[in-house]
Amino acid sequence: FMAMLLMPLFMPRGVTVDNLVRALIALTLFTAAYMAEIVRGGLQAVPRGQGEAASSLGLHPLAVQLLIVLPQALRLVIPGLVNTVIDLFKDTTLVSIVGLFDLLGIVGQASKDQAWLGMAREGYAFAAAVFFVCCLLMSLGSRGIERSLAHPERRPARRLGHKLRHVHLKANRASLPSSSSRDMPASPPG
Repeated sequence: FMAMLLMPLFMPRGVTVDNLVRALIALTLFTAAYMAEIVRGGLQAVPRGQGEAASSLGLHPLAVQLLIVLPQALRLVIPGLVNTVIDLFKDTTLVSIVGLFDLLGIVGQASKDQAWLGMAREGYAFAAAVFFVCCLLMSLGSRGIERSLAHPERRPARRLGHKLRHVHLKANRASLPSSSSRDMPASPPG
C-alpha cells in the first residue's frame, strides 16, 4: 500500500520510480524497523553489570558495546531475527499488490493458461512445498546457529560425549582421597 500509493506522493513532480524499486524500498524500511526493535530488545536484555564490569577493566565505551554487550544481545535475539527473515520471505508475495509477479502470481497466471487448465491445485501445492522447504531450512539453520552460540552449560549434551564425561568424572572422584582420610588429623610421627 505504501509503496504503491504513498511513495509517489512524496516524490517531486515528474519523477517516477519503478514498481520493483518501490516494493524493495517498502520491504526494506519495514524489515529494518522490525530488526531494530528486535536488536533493541536484545540490548535491553543484557544485564547492565556486563557493561559496567567491562568499563571498570578500562575498555573504551565503543569496545564495551562491540565486544561485550552486542555479542550477548545478538545471541539472545537469534530466534527473533530468523523469525523476521522468514516473515520477509513469506511477505514477498505482497509484491503482487504493486503489479509484480512472485511465485504465487506465476502459479495464478499459469492456471489461466489453456495448457494448464484444471491443474491449479498442483501449482499451488508446488508453491506451498517450496515455501515450506525454504522456511524449514531457515528454521533448521537458525537452530544450528543457536546451538553453536549457546553457553557451554546450556548446550544439549551429546549422548556419547555425556557418557564419556560421566565416566571421566567417576574416575576423577575415585582418585581423590576419601572424605574420612581428609578430615582426620595427621598422626604424629613415630
